[in-house]
Amino acid sequence: MSAAAPFRVLVCGTNFGRFYTEAVLRRPGYVLAGVLSRGSAASRAHAESLGVPHYTDVDHLPGDIDAACVVVSSAISGGAGTELAKALMDRGIHVLQEHPVHLAELTDCLQHARRRGVRYRINTHYPYVGPVRAFTEAARRLITLQQPLFVDAATPIHLMHPLVDILGRALGTLRPWHFADPAPLPARIGPQPFRTLQGMIGGVPLTLRVHHQLDPSDRDNHALHWHRISLGTHGGVLTLADTHGPVLWSPRLHIGRDADRRFVLDGPGTGGLGLGTTAVVGTTGTFRSVFTDLWPHAIGSALDGLREAAEQGGDALRAGQYDLAVCRIWSDLAARLGPPEIVRPETPHPLPVSDMFPDPARDSTGTAPAAGPVAGESVPGPADPESPAPYTPSAEFFDLVAAEHTATASAPAIAALLAGADLGGGPVVDIGAGTGLVTEAVARARPDVEILACEPAVGMRAVLTSRVFSDPDLRSRVTVTADAAPDLELPDRVGAVLLCGVLGHLDAPQRHRLWQRLRQRLAPGGLVVVELMGLDTPLTLPETRLATAVAGKQRYEWSFSGAPDEAEESVMRLHTTWRVYRDGEPGALREVHDSYRWVPLGLHDVAAESGMTLRTLPTRPGAPPLAVLTHEPTTGFPIHAPTTEDHR
Repeated sequence: MSAAAPFRVLVCGTNFGRFYTEAVLRRPGYVLAGVLSRGSAASRAHAESLGVPHYTDVDHLPGDIDAACVVVSSAISGGAGTELAKALMDRGIHVLQEHPVHLAELTDCLQHARRRGVRYRINTHYPYVGPVRAFTEAARRLITLQQPLFVDAATPIHLMHPLVDILGRALGTLRPWHFADPAPLPARIGPQPFRTLQGMIGGVPLTLRVHHQLDPSDRDNHALHWHRISLGTHGGVLTLADTHGPVLWSPRLHIGRDADRRFVLDGPGTGGLGLGTTAVVGTTGTFRSVFTDLWPHAIGSALDGLREAAEQGGDALRAGQYDLAVCRIWSDLAARLGPPEIVRPETPHPLPVSDMFPDPARDSTGTAPAAGPVAGESVPGPADPESPAPYTPSAEFFDLVAAEHTATASAPAIAALLAGADLGGGPVVDIGAGTGLVTEAVARARPDVEILACEPAVGMRAVLTSRVFSDPDLRSRVTVTADAAPDLELPDRVGAVLLCGVLGHLDAPQRHRLWQRLRQRLAPGGLVVVELMGLDTPLTLPETRLATAVAGKQRYEWSFSGAPDEAEESVMRLHTTWRVYRDGEPGALREVHDSYRWVPLGLHDVAAESGMTLRTLPTRPGAPPLAVLTHEPTTGFPIHAPTTEDHR
């Protein structure tokens, strides 16, 4: 099989299987060859919506299918997934089967694959999820520096199989392992959702806490939490806070003492006291982004492993020894814990973070996009409830100065670029659309395209929505959302993306996340337009009056200033002030202040971190930098592709 040939993949099952079809469709080098199911109307409709054949019988499959993803319950869950996997292998098709699979079934499948000369893999899924991979890769680096002292892990019972796999990848080995039975629960202490057992895995002491309750008809929706893992060394503790992130690093607290046993807080040897107590690595998104991005990308990584194994050939049973060890450990733990308590709780009511930390700067996901903590920085308490979100105070004045700039600089250049571009691959997405000035210009230049205008600031979005609704043409083609970068909801394919005055609001990890998502969704030939502020490095900008506008009997003056942020390196704090005067009256009627955090960066930074080819666009002298990015890879943030080592 040629490495360059498209890998034709059949997906079996259309419940969780929908994430597999999405993964195959997005992954370069793969072709969705069809969907196989028992033939429900929903499954047929799903295949039809994807434009692929629908099958109900293995015997009716064409002969050009390379691999199949079996996303059907195995015998351990009362399904026939394992028999289906073996029938597919009988036709010479490589198989990736979704967990859980009983140890005896796994052994049978690996032996069957050996007899048929194909490769078989079990997909525990969660080890491939981005934040988990970041944790396991950091753990492997950590244990090369210091000996691990303990692992503290927690999991719901139905995700214990993937947890074992995660621990094996984090430690680099599973052997030796040994576990004690959980301590019996004392009488008369009431219901206990968790069981705890002690043991050893990979030679490292383990404390395992398991949510030992299960709703057999709806497992995921009633887990009290997902994977949580801490790996400790003499130097600190590495923690996966949740399966979907973030990862935390907490350096070890150690304070020297003098001859009188008092803490030594100053002088030589106290440099460690300057370390941040906890660093947050990576960002978290919404549950929607888990389904639309994290999970399909994770499945794509698992598919890469199957494809690599298929191209290398070899003995499936020999290659599956690590998977068998994971399954043996899982079986041992399950036997020691015994059957879980069957529960059928009421529908939970998830709470937003604002219920605990009322901070108006946070968006609906609980994230403060422009003011999140950075690695090495201690996390502050809730912001002043009286402090409004950026752009909210000044939204009423925005168009007074932005309209002229847009009309003479960015809008003509962007409209000219998009007027002749091939935008048939998807809609134009205006991220941080503000009041819609650029959105409107693009709509005028391209009356044939749909536009998604995303603006998280309420005041700006109110003007944007009014602009759209006041024009019948805009109202028919422009969809307004409150989404914020980097984890906004994106269409499956995007023809062009506008990022005007947005990137400086995002930290490097957030920009990394945004570029990764845009590269995945941008159609071939698609464009990304970027406008910056013209600030490459932090500097002090004294307050300067930049514009004056008159409306009716009032005069509006706009002043701007900025300075390096005292708390964060390489970050600026920008300030705008609007003063409103009435003709003939001394002094300002009103004075409105607005400020926001900004990360200075130049077009060279954008080119490097986006991994795309950058070309500047012509605009008027003195205007902020404007450029277009195309879908041609250069260097920058790589999207990690698993290697053989990742799957051992």
